[in-house]
Amino acid sequence: MAQKITLKKIAQDLNVSISTVSKALRDSHEISEERREKIKKYAKEFNYKPNSIALSLKNQKTKKIGIIIPEIVHHFFATVISGVERVANEKGYQVIITLSGESFDKEVVNMEMLANGSIDGFIMSLSKETMEKQDFHHLREVTNQGMPIVMFDRVSNDIPCDKIIIDDVAAGHEATEFLLRKGKNKLGIISTVDYVNVGRLRSQGFSQALQQRGFEVHDHQFLKIEDIDRCEQKIEQFIADNDFDALVAVNELFAVTASKAIQKLGKKIPEDVAIVAFTDGILSKYASPTLTTIGQKGEEMGGIAAAKLIEKLESSDHDNESYETVIVKTSLVERESTP
Repeated sequence: MAQKITLKKIAQDLNVSISTVSKALRDSHEISEERREKIKKYAKEFNYKPNSIALSLKNQKTKKIGIIIPEIVHHFFATVISGVERVANEKGYQVIITLSGESFDKEVVNMEMLANGSIDGFIMSLSKETMEKQDFHHLREVTNQGMPIVMFDRVSNDIPCDKIIIDDVAAGHEATEFLLRKGKNKLGIISTVDYVNVGRLRSQGFSQALQQRGFEVHDHQFLKIEDIDRCEQKIEQFIADNDFDALVAVNELFAVTASKAIQKLGKKIPEDVAIVAFTDGILSKYASPTLTTIGQKGEEMGGIAAAKLIEKLESSDHDNESYETVIVKTSLVERESTP
């Protein structure tokens, strides 16, 4: 049986990126004419059928929803999936879950695979690489063919679709203000790199809260982690180099790693250093000491995302192009890591 030609296969055979193949097939002038012609010739020779054809021929509903998430290890994404499945199953839909692994190329491949007649619509949180590249052509191709997308958490305002988020600036402000009210005044924040919108916005809220209280904000108060899997040494160094009495961490992994580093230095939590983390998950509840958190209510977000997508899929008004951004309220859960 002949192997099905996909964007990934063309990219591998011609030793180029999936993004380059996709752009060349759309005649994008970002790709040189010589390379465009080479890719189009190859695609034609091996009878490549783009998603747009598959989508335009797809008349029958599958009653399936596709989810694309950056990773599964974080409790937050697991709770979102749980919320999506609960609402989808109640309404007679099945859920197919794929992981981008924070990779732009894998996100494109997953979208191509699922859009090819497997599902009716997408729920997704953007990969780190997609946010860094700011390349959303694969999302536009899908929405241009009438397949709805609902984004959550990591979203892009460049794509017209429903979005389910928390107010990350307000949540970052709340975490910081809570620590200031506890008498802490030498604060640091462990965040993601700025192109990941949630980290950037939570850091913005952190800065605003300090400035409103009359504190100056300095660069040394911010640690921006690029590689989450190799963050331990950087977090340890950040804490050792600064005399912080409180930390905000934009996810549970950063918070638990910081907690270990603080105790390794012989300091006590929360007496010497207090911690507030984001995502009220298993790590927060079973860390030692347990962590005060900003609960993101992932299950609620997932349920809303599924309801919004199914509403779009079952609407008889297919010309209605109104989209909504739903802001889910967060909650602060106090535990042992704060006084």
